[in-house]
Amino acid sequence: MKAIRFHQFGGADVLKFEDAPIPKIGPNEILLQLKVAALNHLDLWVRSGDREKSIPLPHIPGSDGAGVIAEVGSAVDFLKTGDKVLISPGISCGHCELCLSGNDNLCRSYHVLGTKEDGTYAEFVKLPATNVLPIPSGLDFNQAAAVPLVFLTAWHMLVGVAKIKPAETVLVHAAGSGVGSAAIQIAKLFGLRVITTAGTDEKLQKAKSLGADDVINYKEKDFIEEIKRLTNKRGVDIVFEHNGGEIFEKSVFALAKGGRLVTCGSTDNYSARVDLRFLFAKHLSLFGSFMGTKKEMIDVMKFFEKGEGTIQFQPVIDSVFPLEKAMDAHKRLEERKNFGKIVLSI
Repeated sequence: MKAIRFHQFGGADVLKFEDAPIPKIGPNEILLQLKVAALNHLDLWVRSGDREKSIPLPHIPGSDGAGVIAEVGSAVDFLKTGDKVLISPGISCGHCELCLSGNDNLCRSYHVLGTKEDGTYAEFVKLPATNVLPIPSGLDFNQAAAVPLVFLTAWHMLVGVAKIKPAETVLVHAAGSGVGSAAIQIAKLFGLRVITTAGTDEKLQKAKSLGADDVINYKEKDFIEEIKRLTNKRGVDIVFEHNGGEIFEKSVFALAKGGRLVTCGSTDNYSARVDLRFLFAKHLSLFGSFMGTKKEMIDVMKFFEKGEGTIQFQPVIDSVFPLEKAMDAHKRLEERKNFGKIVLSI
């Protein structure tokens, strides 16, 4: 099969379009013929070695994807060849206390597809049969591949961790990111006021089209001062954060009394300082969040099903590259030129 692999860690130029063996599946696995893979910032960390350097090389990156089942394992009786499915990328053991209690994202072996084993930048990928879901009606392969990781992450952050409530105000950083564009839609579904940031006016207009109430160009204005102005110095109830570093540090000061900050990543800097006096004096809560549960994946997918009277989430596609142009796709993501998801057509 054709695949994108890297034989050493480094920049986008280490990605090679080459032949690779088709994976052999076990009794509880399926072989998925991929039609589309979608990029995530996680892919950049895996490729660079920032995530971990213990994975065997050469390695096929990629966590998100959609396609057609080509083969099912001998113990799989709930799927069949020809089924059109998307990948639920969080992999756990499936039998520990945490998995069986519905908290599979807290399983000690939990990881994201493509970080330890070969991922989705290929014609075929093998994965546990429990890690695929039917593609909702009305979504094409590009849209289906763009949904799982970012919508699951944003749903778990806002609904599962921050426990958002109607009429609250949320600051969503980086509207142009896949997780940011998902968070805007989820927050509006629950009746929140959404304030969001981006680095260009074009991205801010797109954020408005997704439902954002107020927008801030962080390259032109200090977002803390704008939050004070927009909230009459009260602050926001929730900060949706995934940058780390200085953005994390400043975001604490954007919170109202009793506010919550939830973060799922650190695309800028892993380190951040917190003024503890401000933290305890304002009764603030800081939460970490990683992916989400299989149940939450099922819950969020319901909002992509077409049906009369249902509220629809919109997968946001920035651009489509052929698989062999994965290096160019990575560069676009690294340079933050995208609004929404970049996908690879296979």
